[in-house]
Amino acid sequence: MKEKHRKTEKKYSGAEKATAFFLVLGLIFVVFNQFQLMSLGSGNGIVPTGVTLAQAAVIPTGTPEIYGGELGISYDGVSTSDPGLADQTIAVMSNLDRTLTLEGDDLERYIDVVSEISCEYCCGAQSIIVRRADVESMNQKIEAAIESGEITEDQAERYRKEAGDSACGCAHSYAMRGLAKYLIIEHGDEFTDEEILGELSKWKTLYFPGQMTAKAAIMEEKGIEFSYAALGSNENRDIEKGATAGSGMVGGC
Repeated sequence: MKEKHRKTEKKYSGAEKATAFFLVLGLIFVVFNQFQLMSLGSGNGIVPTGVTLAQAAVIPTGTPEIYGGELGISYDGVSTSDPGLADQTIAVMSNLDRTLTLEGDDLERYIDVVSEISCEYCCGAQSIIVRRADVESMNQKIEAAIESGEITEDQAERYRKEAGDSACGCAHSYAMRGLAKYLIIEHGDEFTDEEILGELSKWKTLYFPGQMTAKAAIMEEKGIEFSYAALGSNENRDIEKGATAGSGMVGGC
């Protein structure tokens, strides 16, 4: 009888050990998954304060390579948690648009790149600059207005625009235009056109985190390969229409 009891004790002892092993294994698995979730989309492995895990997978963090240190700006500087710092960061890039002038091949490249991005969640313009096609369309309307006597030749001059002129007056657009000018002038050989567009799109994602996160989700559903250029440019504009988007815009229009 005692021998049978000892065998029973050994049986339960082995079962308890197995149970403990699987419990520890499960705990390790849970901790690992939590760590992975916290690492989504974050350069430093920490989800930024005030954003969801879905947003953290899309929203850039840390300091931009090459130009971030030069301009003293960080992706982390634009968030709903510190509106003052967000405005300061946007102002740095906006000032570049006001002070930098492009010409020749640099101007042509600027028009090619920046025509591809808009600030549709703010002003609704087709691009943050006047596109070459826009110039032709506007000139046709101006000439028609002159012929009909609605305006004079002198009055028409105030309505004429050149490709590359600003087409949206919100702070976000100034910032994106300014950054594009800076990258073309200072680092034109280090960034491809798509990479410049990608950088503008990263900042656009920070300005409109809810809308851009919803757009990224729709792109994934439709099997569209993710890149910041594809997310922020006009290539997939309005693809998220009708989807539920998180609220919140960072920086003023």
